[in-house]
Amino acid sequence: MADLSVLTAGDIRQLVGFGPAELEAVEAVYPLISDGSAVMPPIMRIDVAAANGEIDIKSAYLPGYPGIAIKVSAGFFDNPSRGLPSLGGCMMVLDAETGIPAAALFDGGYLTDLRTGLAGAVAARHLAAPGSASVAVIGAGVQARYQIDALTLVMDIDTVSVWARRADQAMGLVNDTAGRLDLDISVAASVVEAVAGADIVVTATPATEPVIEAAWLQPGQHVTAVGADAEHKRELGRGLLDRADVIVVDSRAQSRRLGEARGALAEGLDPARLVELGEVVSGSRPGRTSVEQITVCDLTGTGAQDTAIAGLTVERARRAGVGHVIAT
Repeated sequence: MADLSVLTAGDIRQLVGFGPAELEAVEAVYPLISDGSAVMPPIMRIDVAAANGEIDIKSAYLPGYPGIAIKVSAGFFDNPSRGLPSLGGCMMVLDAETGIPAAALFDGGYLTDLRTGLAGAVAARHLAAPGSASVAVIGAGVQARYQIDALTLVMDIDTVSVWARRADQAMGLVNDTAGRLDLDISVAASVVEAVAGADIVVTATPATEPVIEAAWLQPGQHVTAVGADAEHKRELGRGLLDRADVIVVDSRAQSRRLGEARGALAEGLDPARLVELGEVVSGSRPGRTSVEQITVCDLTGTGAQDTAIAGLTVERARRAGVGHVIAT
C-alpha cells in the first residue's frame, strides 16, 4: 500500500509562487543538466491538427531528488471560443527509489508558467548588466506577467515597457502589474520603441515570425527569449544571435530541435558558441564579462525544471497537510 497525494490548482497556488526558495530550486537544476547528472529524455510531442492542439510530455530524473516528475502539457488553441483555457496540463510525480506514483498535480499549467518565469529571472541574474533597471516585455499573456514578477526577485526594476500585437492585452498587463507592483509601467507604441530604452528585453509570445531584429539591439542589453518552445516558433530575427557576444541555452541538445538557436544553427551559427546556462551558473564557463556585451538566453523549458518545482510542491503539501491523500 502507498499513499498518493492529489493536489488541485487551488492547492498548488497556495503552496508555491514567486519566492526565493522557488527561484533557487529552478536555478539548481541547470548545473545538473550541464554536467550530465540529469537524465532528461527528448521532449515527446503529439500534434493534434484536427483540434488545433498539441501535447508535450517532459520528464527528468535528478540524482538526490526524491521524486521524478512526468509532465503532460496541452495547448488547444481553439478552446477560448468554447469558453475554455487554451493551455493546461498535469504532472505525475513518481517516487525516485521505487517508481511508485507519489503525487498527482492537477495544476492546469501553473507550475510550467511559474518555473518558466523563474528561469527568466535566473538568466537575468547571471547575464544582465549590473544595475539593469529597465525592462521591455514583448507579449502580454500570462508568461509576460510572470517574467516581470520573477525579475523583481533578482534586481531592482523601476521601468517596464510593454508591447503586444493586441493593444488591449498590453494595456491589461500594464493595469494588472501597476496594481500589484511599484513600477513605472506603460504600453510602447512599437517594438522598436520598447527595446530602445531597455536594459533587459524579454520575448514571451507564440510568434512564428521574428518580433525583434538584430539591428534594434544596443550594447549592454540582455535578451531572454521564452516563446519558441516548438519547431515552428521563432521570436528573434535572422542574425540576432550572430550579433550577440554571449549566447546561452538551457540545453544544447534540446536547442538543436527547439528555440531560437535551432534556426540560427540552420543559418550557419557556429554551435561552439552556445553556452549552457548551467555552465554559467556553476562558473565553468563565463557569461557576461563586460557591460558593453549583448547577451541572449534562449529558454526552451526542461523536464529538469518540472521535476524540481513539482518536488518542492509535493514537499510543502505534505508538511502543510494540503491536498487529498488516496491509499493505493
